[in-house]
Amino acid sequence: MKFSKGKIVFLLFAAIVTYFLSSYKLPFYIQKPGGADALNPIVEVADGYESEGDMHLVTVSGMQATPLFYALAKIAPYNDIMPIEDVFPDGISQEEYMEAQLQVMETSQEAATVVAYTAAGADIEIEYKGVYVVSVLKDRPADGILQSGDRIIAVDGNEIKEAEDLINYIQTREAKDIVTVEFIRGDKTMTDTIELDVIDEADGKIGIGITLVTDREVTVHPEVEFSSGKIGGPSAGLMFSLEIYDQLTEEDLTRGYHIAGTGEIDYEGNVHRIGGIDKKIVAADKEGIDIFFAPNENGKEGSNYEIAVKTAEAIGSDMKIVPVDTFDDALNFLKSLQ
Repeated sequence: MKFSKGKIVFLLFAAIVTYFLSSYKLPFYIQKPGGADALNPIVEVADGYESEGDMHLVTVSGMQATPLFYALAKIAPYNDIMPIEDVFPDGISQEEYMEAQLQVMETSQEAATVVAYTAAGADIEIEYKGVYVVSVLKDRPADGILQSGDRIIAVDGNEIKEAEDLINYIQTREAKDIVTVEFIRGDKTMTDTIELDVIDEADGKIGIGITLVTDREVTVHPEVEFSSGKIGGPSAGLMFSLEIYDQLTEEDLTRGYHIAGTGEIDYEGNVHRIGGIDKKIVAADKEGIDIFFAPNENGKEGSNYEIAVKTAEAIGSDMKIVPVDTFDDALNFLKSLQ
């Protein structure tokens, strides 16, 4: 088949336009409903009990916008378009951000393990090894002083065993206060001073401008393994804890239902607010979920639970939306099912 010069030019032009529309990166980020994956293949307790139903991890899908996907997101329901600087913190690259999210996921899995094994009365030991700097925000107080991988052991002479120790202490101080930080870098113990400043203008919180994680060595028996791949963030914590508990105990916690939910869980079993709850409701409904746990935030206005109920009504879902503030709230609800 022969092509005229005009057709060749047109095809070349069309190819360039198509490439631009589908590949050119815009300074925006799109978030939309993701999936609702069964946790059985992701969480495995050695010699764990099986259940008739399933626990599900629900995700939000995200991507940097191209002209094509930007246009689609404009008309698609439950698609949010945000300036990319509102998603990725200032001074942190997308790669660094995603690495930090994977680290947060590991911490979430560890917290879920502690909560589930403790609730099930299973064998668990915890050894604290310090607080590590995950990343340092550019042009913030700690920039040029602390580095990723530093282990913070004390602030103003106060021993730091957990991340919460550091966070709680800093919140007792004010902007412009000087704190003395003792930390270990490599095989050297170092000390330096940092001037506190406002880190989040929205809520006025002060800090030194780092993300950090508590290094705990958690030993459990029977062993548990996670295969969450590239899924990041803390929001699967509640569902991880329920899945682990279900595999640890002989009673079938699912009662044959398909159960999903979301919420960050801490080491005490408290369930905290997450982002994108409306998109997770849409994803869970598409998967045919029967029961969905949503953070209740102690009943405050605009809670995850409130948004989840409104979203379920808007899309005509018959999922039962259950408010939870703690792991025990979710556990007790499931135990009450027929």
